[in-house]
Amino acid sequence: MKFLEESEADDPILSVVNLIDVFLVVIAALLVAIAQNPMNPFTHADVTIITNPGKPDMEIVSKQGEKVVRYQASGQVGSGDGIKAGVAYRLQDGSMVYVPEAAATR
Repeated sequence: MKFLEESEADDPILSVVNLIDVFLVVIAALLVAIAQNPMNPFTHADVTIITNPGKPDMEIVSKQGEKVVRYQASGQVGSGDGIKAGVAYRLQDGSMVYVPEAAATR
């Protein structure tokens, strides 16, 4: 009987089965990581991700529904036509308060 037990320990198929188990665990971990990613294509939530905020190489990635838009900073100060929309105040606790102006008539 001891002879039969030793042959089972040397069976190369058992190592392949163990290798398949390891791959299944790795695949499950990757699926969990994809599901928790905010830019997951299967979620219906709108998401905005800002990388390197305030730096010249800042990038904004916005997902709205199924549309993904990337904005990359050029490092230049923006300019354009517009009107003053209101005033923002920083309070002592660090929070910001925006006070809109009365509707401007054109």
